[in-house]
Amino acid sequence: MVARSVKPDSRNRISLPKKLMKEGITYHVFVNNHGQIILDPQVTIPASEAWLFSNSDALASIRQGLSDAKVGKVTKVEPGDL
Repeated sequence: MVARSVKPDSRNRISLPKKLMKEGITYHVFVNNHGQIILDPQVTIPASEAWLFSNSDALASIRQGLSDAKVGKVTKVEPGDL
């Protein structure tokens, strides 16, 4: 629980506590069978980067590279060698 007994203002708005707010986050809002309101945090990605998430081979390659880097499996390459 992050807040207790919150009431909507005169325009039927409810403010979220500052500790829940993060830059770049938007929310999808759902209501379940019990009338509970559920906020599902969302982030948006630039259209120029969206291709990566629809290209499973490229995404797997990026994930492998990040995994390798995390365990120190890297090779130094000089820019002139490219």
